Amino acid sequence: MTANIETLTIGPGSEVAMYFTLSLLDGTVVDSTLEGEPMRFVMGDGSLIEGLELALYGLKAGDRQCLTLEPRDAFGFADEENVHAIARSEFSDGMQLEEGVIVGFTTPSGEEIPGTIKELKQDEVVVDFNHPLAGLEIMFDVEILEVKTGQSIHGNSRPS
Repeated sequence: MTANIETLTIGPGSEVAMYFTLSLLDGTVVDSTLEGEPMRFVMGDGSLIEGLELALYGLKAGDRQCLTLEPRDAFGFADEENVHAIARSEFSDGMQLEEGVIVGFTTPSGEEIPGTIKELKQDEVVVDFNHPLAGLEIMFDVEILEVKTGQSIHGNSRPS
């Protein structure tokens, strides 16, 4: 009796377990799971940005890959419309305001978003709400540990 076992590759809806390191081209590590638990997620669930997900399609358990991603495939480009001047009075008195510090802000809808302090003025603080990695090339190094068929897979559909 022979079994027809096909190696599962990552596709839409796949359940994936992986180790990853995200770094800048100069080697600065931005995020990594190597020292802890592997990341587990379902392709398409929003855990990874689209460019990082696309880099995983077709990989299987045991595969390692290191890619350099351009800004358009990673965290996008900085948009000047995401830079805002906010009155100093909007910040609590005890908050330490320094250029380069990332501060959490709550949107009117209750979403928490980070903003980087770009400039301190007399009565305003200039805050950049672009992703801190916007405009940068990044290296995405992954080791795929496990791939399972997700519950939502039907046929061989490809991402659009």
